[in-house]
Amino acid sequence: MRMDHVSYACEHDGLAATTERIATALGVEAVKGGVHPRFGTRNMIIPLAGHKYLEVVEVLDHPASDKAPFGQAVRARSAAGGGWMGWCVEVDDLAPFEERLGRAAVNGNRKFPDGRELVWKQIGILGLIADPQVPYMLKWEGDPSLHPSHAYESNLKMSCLTIAGSASRVTEWLGEPVEKPLEDVAVEWVAPHGTPGILSVTFETANGAVTI
Repeated sequence: MRMDHVSYACEHDGLAATTERIATALGVEAVKGGVHPRFGTRNMIIPLAGHKYLEVVEVLDHPASDKAPFGQAVRARSAAGGGWMGWCVEVDDLAPFEERLGRAAVNGNRKFPDGRELVWKQIGILGLIADPQVPYMLKWEGDPSLHPSHAYESNLKMSCLTIAGSASRVTEWLGEPVEKPLEDVAVEWVAPHGTPGILSVTFETANGAVTI
């Protein structure tokens, strides 16, 4: 179990403008991700050091976004003004989570312009919608070189998450201590009785720490 990525739902001016603001603040360039046909969303990627990445995601006017929990989550967060939507951990086996949550993981995919395809399975978006402090779980499949963190070599490091919530709640959700997937990412837990979710993420850039 390891931290994989953080997701930022685009603001009212759309994917390109939102991504440009974040990339400029971090002093890097974003790359086009592509469309998630099963979810009715699309994204742009900022690779991070340590096999991690930041995605900025936008919901599309597509029937899939009405049916898929991921599309619903993006739409709701963007409708509220946009911002951090959630975080994701990569696991080797989704079966324990499928058993505990009582449902099957869903397939995800995204095609590259050259025809290559990024494929994965994920579960836990309904939990994130109900309680945005908890991560969803993902298992990458197919060619490991297509992982979004490999879009280009990056020295940008995610150093800290500030999450409204409690470590004990997320530990209960994961079935393992929350510290395990976070490894080199610190977490500041605040407002355990307030509205849950990611409040900010701090990155170590070439020009020092930047918090978004």
